[in-house]
Amino acid sequence: MAPRWRAGTVAGMSTAAADPGGAPVPSAEASPVDLIAGGLDLLAAEDLRSLASEVRRRRVLDLFTQRNRLDAELTRRIGDLDRSGAYARPDAPTHSAASWLRSQAHLSPNAASEQVRVARQLRELPEATRAYQAGELGFQHCATITRVLEDVPAAVVQEAEPELVKVAQATDPYRLGVHTRHLRHTFAPDAGLAEFERLHERRRLHLSESSEGLWFLDGVLDPECGAGLRTALDALMGPPARDDERKPSQRRHDALWEVVRRQLDGGELPRVGGQRPHLTLTASVATLAKLPGSPAADLDWGQPVPADTLRRIACDCEVTPVLVSESGDPLSVGRTRRTFTPAQRRALAVRDKGCVLCGCAVSRTEAHHLEHWIDGGETSVRNGALACPRCHRKLHEGGFKLIRKADRTWATIRRERPPFGRPPRPPTAGA
Repeated sequence: MAPRWRAGTVAGMSTAAADPGGAPVPSAEASPVDLIAGGLDLLAAEDLRSLASEVRRRRVLDLFTQRNRLDAELTRRIGDLDRSGAYARPDAPTHSAASWLRSQAHLSPNAASEQVRVARQLRELPEATRAYQAGELGFQHCATITRVLEDVPAAVVQEAEPELVKVAQATDPYRLGVHTRHLRHTFAPDAGLAEFERLHERRRLHLSESSEGLWFLDGVLDPECGAGLRTALDALMGPPARDDERKPSQRRHDALWEVVRRQLDGGELPRVGGQRPHLTLTASVATLAKLPGSPAADLDWGQPVPADTLRRIACDCEVTPVLVSESGDPLSVGRTRRTFTPAQRRALAVRDKGCVLCGCAVSRTEAHHLEHWIDGGETSVRNGALACPRCHRKLHEGGFKLIRKADRTWATIRRERPPFGRPPRPPTAGA
C-alpha cells in the first residue's frame, strides 16, 4: 500500500508529537518502510558540519551496518517471493522472481539472478544468515560464501560455515573469495580446475591506435598472466622518487614500456623478416638538426615524431645512414653502428653507477650525449652520461641541459631554445 502523507509528518513519522528527547514519534498508519524513509529524511536533513569528527566516522560505519541489515531483509523477502510465487500477476505474467526483478526493480539479468541465487542458498546457511541480518556481513560476502555450495558438498560447507563467517566479518569479499577457492580446491578439486580454466578462456587483449597516435590497451588477463605482469610492474616502479610528479597510472605505463624496452634490447625475441624486433625511426639530417622547415621523423606504424623526441632516441641507438635521391629513392645504405658502444656503456656504468639525476639502477638507464652527436658532439665517455627514461625525456623534450660541475656532481639548467636549430656539423671520428 502506498504511504499516506499528512501535514506535519516526515515519511509517516509525526514531527508534531515528539518524545522529550525530540525524536519523531511514528504515526499509527506508518508502515516499516515508512519508518525507514522517515529516518533517511532525518539523516538527509542533518547538518554534517555541526558533527564532531568521531561522530562523522561512527555515522558512516553505522550506516554501513544498517545498509547490510536492509540488504538482508531485502534478500529474505526476495526469497519469500521466489518460494511463494507472489511475483506473478494475472495482468502481467512473469515466469520467475528474477524476471520480475528485472522488469520491476530494473536490475540487470545478472544482478537479478544473483539476488535470487543468494536468497535460495542462504536457507542452507543459518550462521551466515544470522550475521547478515545483524549487519555484520554485506551482500557480496554472502554471495561469495553461497557460491561454494555449487561445487562443495553441503555438509562440508555447513561444517566450514562458522569459519567462513568469521573470515567474512574480518575481511573484504576479495580475500574471502581466496579463502573459499582454497576450500573448493580441497573438497572439489575438479570444480576448482574447471573454474580456473573458465577464467583462462576469458583472456583477451586488444591494442588499437587512435588518429592522434595514442594507443589504447584493453584486456582481461587470466590469473597467472595478471599476477606476473603485476609483479614485473611493481618491481620496475619501486617507490616514487621525491621529485617524481607522475601519477601512479603514468608510472605504471612507464614500467610497462620498461618491460617492453628490455625485451627488445635483450635480443631474445624471435626474429621477424630476418631481423631482431626493434623500433625504427626514419628521419633526415635536417630534422635531427632541427633546421627550419624540416619534417617530423616517422616512427613505426606511421606516426610523426617531433625533433626533440628524435634526438633523445638517437642519443643511444643504432644508426643506419641512407643516401636518397631528390625523389626519395635510396641510392646507398651505410653500415649500421651503435652511437655508444658496449665498452663505452660499461665505462659509463662504472663512473655513474646509475642515472646521474635520480640515481636509479644502471640497468634502467640510457646513454645521453651532453652535446648531441648531430651538433658535433663526440660519442665518448667524457661527453656521455647515464639517465633513466624519465630524466632523459626531461633533458630533451623538457628543455633542460645536463652539466657536470667542478666537484664532479651533475646538475641541470634550462636550455635556451632558439626558434630553429643550427646547421649540423659533420660528426667527429668517434661518433
